[in-house]
Amino acid sequence: MAEDSDQEKTEEPTSKRLEDAQKKGQIARSRELNTFAMLMASAALFLMMGEDIGNGLIKMIRAQFQLSREVIFDAASPIIHFKQVMIDGLLLIAPFLAAMVVVAVIAPLALGGWVFSWDAITPKFEKMDPIKGIARLFAVHGLIEMGKALLKFLLIFIVAIVLYRRFLNGLVGLGNEPLEQAISHGLGIIGECFMILSASLIAVVLFDVPFQLWEHSKKLKMTLQEIKDEMKESEGSPEVKGRIRRMQMEMAQNRMMAQVPKADVIVTNPSHYAVALKYDPEANGAPKLVAKGADLMAAQIRNVAIAANVPLLASPPLARALYHSTELDKEIPKGLYLAVAQVLAYIYQLKAARQQHWAEPVPPKDIPVPDEFKQGR
Repeated sequence: MAEDSDQEKTEEPTSKRLEDAQKKGQIARSRELNTFAMLMASAALFLMMGEDIGNGLIKMIRAQFQLSREVIFDAASPIIHFKQVMIDGLLLIAPFLAAMVVVAVIAPLALGGWVFSWDAITPKFEKMDPIKGIARLFAVHGLIEMGKALLKFLLIFIVAIVLYRRFLNGLVGLGNEPLEQAISHGLGIIGECFMILSASLIAVVLFDVPFQLWEHSKKLKMTLQEIKDEMKESEGSPEVKGRIRRMQMEMAQNRMMAQVPKADVIVTNPSHYAVALKYDPEANGAPKLVAKGADLMAAQIRNVAIAANVPLLASPPLARALYHSTELDKEIPKGLYLAVAQVLAYIYQLKAARQQHWAEPVPPKDIPVPDEFKQGR
């Protein structure tokens, strides 16, 4: 185990490592991005709804605070009016609050998606250790978080000063405007300042998002030993075994299909079976079966052969016999030498005729196949 801890984590995380991390709630997260999205959304909503909120506020004030003499001296009236003010105020800002709840739920989807994990919210008492807390504060991550906080403070401070100088006269002049105009004008100034202040945080977001992605990737990287251990643990899984078998079959099929363009001839059923044969006279051996398939695989073999200009010969009995009697990359059985020899003789004549622009020979019919090799369909 000591050797494992000394190994450097240089390998990219496996799919299992990524899945386990997601189950534990360990995904790339940027609080700065979430905060920025919330602030920008609230600023935009305030600009869109601010005037309506202001008008509603004026109506509420007039309705609840213009009281007659009888109401003023009624002990129960202030409580009634206070309750009504609370209800009217909540109804006034309810659309704004509902929209912000939606944004708060959607914002995390921008980076890492939405994941719920009990492990992430389970209290961990080791995090309450003050010694470790101080160590984390002065670690690289803590220093970066401190730098981001300082950057946010400086940005907001500078932008606030600029906005103060720009809107100072307008704010001072609100006192000389009628109430309704002053409230509307003031809300407009607040909304514009809010939007500019929120937008200034884009600089922090542009730094934080790449950093969080890099840090998350770094945390999940593995050592070579961890990958080996994970493979040992997962080899017993039926799902993994099945996936490996499928991958092996796909690789074998790809290798087989790569041999089709190199074949001398494709013997077909013509639709149910397709068998690719290759003969090397210098090898002093019999022709080899380099590819074979039934139904859909047979169709793929035919398509690849046509694209590569490999001749096709329809001979159902021979195609079935070769398919059932010969394994891939193996020589054909002796009992089929005569039949295959007739096929190859025709293929050589066909190639010579095409090269010399002669009339093409007639394909052989009723190629003899011994009874022991005959198959159904």
